[in-house]
Amino acid sequence: MHKRPFIYVCSPLKGDIERNIRKATGYSRFVFTQGGIPLAPHAIFTQFLDDNVLEERNAGIEMGIQLLAKCDELWVFGEMISEGMEVEIAAAKTMGITVRRFNGHCEPLGVDA
Repeated sequence: MHKRPFIYVCSPLKGDIERNIRKATGYSRFVFTQGGIPLAPHAIFTQFLDDNVLEERNAGIEMGIQLLAKCDELWVFGEMISEGMEVEIAAAKTMGITVRRFNGHCEPLGVDA
């Protein structure tokens, strides 16, 4: 059995939340097609947390960082980096987790090892 790496999906949530969750789902599909196991906490946690309630938003970010610690890489999607994404990227770098960048069409933009 081939062991798939865990890939943390990092993409915007704020703004058009429903549209951004659909995009995160598509990015997760891309990760899967590339051989990874996608983890997109912002697409999951929004099912039971309200991103507009500061305590719940902060809890979601904190839980996401705990999941990130279990991941092999963080893949950043889109050209815009939100505040929440900045937190995730900084945490990945602190943990020594490779950060890969992609545009909104899943085309590679680079790697921060």
